[in-house]
Amino acid sequence: MTDTRLRADPGLATGSTLRVGIDIGGTKTDAVVIEPTGTIVQRLRLPTGFGPDAVLETAVSAVARLAELARTEITSFASIGVGIPGAVDNGTGRVTHAVNLGLEGLELGVELSHRLGRPVRIDNDVNAAALGAFHLLEKPESFSMAYLNLGTGLAAGIIIDGRVWRGSRGTAGEIGHIPVDPRGPECPCGQRGCLEMLASGSAIARQWPTDDPKPARALFAAAAGGDPLAREVTSRFVENVAAAVRILVLTVDVDSVVIGGGLSTLGPVLLDEVRAVLASWEAASGFLASTGLSDRIAIVPVDFPAAAVGAALVGVA
Repeated sequence: MTDTRLRADPGLATGSTLRVGIDIGGTKTDAVVIEPTGTIVQRLRLPTGFGPDAVLETAVSAVARLAELARTEITSFASIGVGIPGAVDNGTGRVTHAVNLGLEGLELGVELSHRLGRPVRIDNDVNAAALGAFHLLEKPESFSMAYLNLGTGLAAGIIIDGRVWRGSRGTAGEIGHIPVDPRGPECPCGQRGCLEMLASGSAIARQWPTDDPKPARALFAAAAGGDPLAREVTSRFVENVAAAVRILVLTVDVDSVVIGGGLSTLGPVLLDEVRAVLASWEAASGFLASTGLSDRIAIVPVDFPAAAVGAALVGVA
C-alpha cells in the first residue's frame, strides 16, 4: 500500500471541490480535508469531549478550523462526513450505544447539519476506515477488501463493488463476536471465548498488564527479548489475528484483508508475524494453500488517517 500525499496548502483546490472527513474517537478526533482525488490537503487533531454536547462541539470546532486552514467557508465544502463508534443508522445519522463517548440516541447527522448549514452524513468508524483503506489500495471497484480493525476491540468493515457491505441487519463484519474458544473468557456480548477476547488491545491488557503507554509495542519488545510470558501472549495474539484473516477470506473470499486500527502501528513486525502463521497453516493444509491466505494481507501505513479519509468519502455517498 502506498500512502496518500499530505499537502499543507490546498493551492488550486477550491472549497467547492474539497471534502471534509471527521473521525470521532473515544479520546481524540482526527479531521481532514481531501481533494476529489483523495489527496489530503489539511489535517488536524482535537481532544474529543464526553457526552452529546461536547461531541457536537468537537465536531463543529474541527470543521470550522479546517475551513480556516483551507481558506474557505464551511458552506462551500463539497461534502462533510463523520465516522463514529457505536451503532449508526447511516440513513438518518442517529448514533446509539457509543458508550465511550456517552452517546445513546443522539441524532448526530441532524444536529451537525443544523449547526454547520450543510448536509452531514454519518457512519460507523470501522466502515469509514474500510472506505479509507480501500481508497489507499488504488484498486478498481471490482476489487473486494476487508478492513480488519485491531483496536481496543476487533471488528471488520467489508467493501464489495466499492461500497460498504452491511448485511441484512447491519452486522456484517462483527467477527469479533465469533466464539473461537468455548473455554475462553466471557465476552461483554454475553458469549464466551469470542475472537475479540483473544486478538485485541483489551485482550493484550488483560493477559499482559503494564504501565507502558504503548502496551502492544512493549509486549512485542519483551517477547523479542525472550520474556516467556510475553512470548506466550504474543503468540496467542498473533495466531488469533491470523484466525480473523482466515475467517474473512473463507466467509467472504475478499481479494485482500487490510489490517488497521490502533494496533496496526506495530507495522511490519505484526504483518510479518501474522503472515508467518498463515504460511504455516498453508504448509499443513492443501486446501488453505489453494486460497493464498498469506498473500492476501496488507497493513495500513503508520499515521495514515484511514477513518478520517473514509469519513470524507462517506460524506460523498
